[in-house]
Amino acid sequence: MRRKVTVVGAGNVGATAAQEIARRDYADVVLVDIKEGLPQGKALDLNEAGPVLGYEPTIGGSNGYEETAGSDVVVITAGLPRKPGMSRDDLVTTNEQIVGSVTREAVERSPEAILIVVSNPLDAMCHVAKNVSGWSRERVFGMAGILDTARFSTFIAWETGASAKDVTAMVLGGHGDQMVPVVSATSVGGVPLAELASPEAIEAMVERTRKGGGEVVELLGTSAWYAPGAAAAQMVDAVMLDQKRILPCTALLQGEYGIDDLYMGVPVKLGVAGVEEIVELDLTADERAALDESAAAVREVVAVLTG
Repeated sequence: MRRKVTVVGAGNVGATAAQEIARRDYADVVLVDIKEGLPQGKALDLNEAGPVLGYEPTIGGSNGYEETAGSDVVVITAGLPRKPGMSRDDLVTTNEQIVGSVTREAVERSPEAILIVVSNPLDAMCHVAKNVSGWSRERVFGMAGILDTARFSTFIAWETGASAKDVTAMVLGGHGDQMVPVVSATSVGGVPLAELASPEAIEAMVERTRKGGGEVVELLGTSAWYAPGAAAAQMVDAVMLDQKRILPCTALLQGEYGIDDLYMGVPVKLGVAGVEEIVELDLTADERAALDESAAAVREVVAVLTG
């Protein structure tokens, strides 16, 4: 019997994540959504893509949670997407109710699972999932830094004319305009970014990264899905395959980086137990100050939560 991954929310992000996970060929996938026909239809379409793309896992679609029982990982993408002109903060109250309900249903059927939160506003929704599940911080964390870092890496590759595969970057902090691209830890083929691009070009890339999600929303009229879905799948890989990857994820800090009891984007070692280690980078004074500012901004959003 194959292992099982559940993706809650069969919208664009959830369906993309489900296909990327299925293409790895190591687990069956269950898509769950409250909209009748949507998860079933997307699951059928994804199954029929299997012979073309060369994957064999079964992808199921359901409006309930019975089929999710015994999942190893549950990815939560459910919630309202951002619309043009809408901040992540605007989503807090509505998505708190959705993520809370989804978490209760999922953990009841899969008490040994790992929870990966993708729903926005990400940092606050991680708090909701952890509070509702009652699970340890190692088993409840969020996808943000991988996506933000991928955007930063894309802009760096374009600016330097180098392969994106050779870019090593890291984006920390809250998943929003206050995120902190760590320039001091960024290089291309081992060469520090500061030696390859001007301060002005670097600042422009940093700013575009911070506004990356909003840029897509303005162009599409809704949130991104290809990059977020791929990023979520990378996290599932790290857990399911026990890869011990060092990846930027939204984890609950308990004193690390001088921040206490707050979900923030930081480098973590991700393996079968979930967050197995939080890695503390040696930040510059400016980066440390920016991270503190980001933490303050996240606390403001978390303070809106009713639970």
